[in-house]
Amino acid sequence: MTNILTILLLVVGFLLIVSVMMQPSKQQDALSALSGGATDLFTERKSRGFEAIMRRITTVLGALWFIIALVLMYLAAH
Repeated sequence: MTNILTILLLVVGFLLIVSVMMQPSKQQDALSALSGGATDLFTERKSRGFEAIMRRITTVLGALWFIIALVLMYLAAH
């Protein structure tokens, strides 16, 4: 059981890294990179299309990774 969950944790972790890397960049210009995006601090854009799908996938994979890690910790303690 522990081996299966460990392999599943590694697979979900890899997919989580891939989904984070596939998300589009939010910085449009060099000034935003230098200022740390302070000009866009309070502007909230609604995600649409590919960006919204990747955001949901990343959220689901992150939650799944966290749950599997907690289950593995519980199994290791008992």
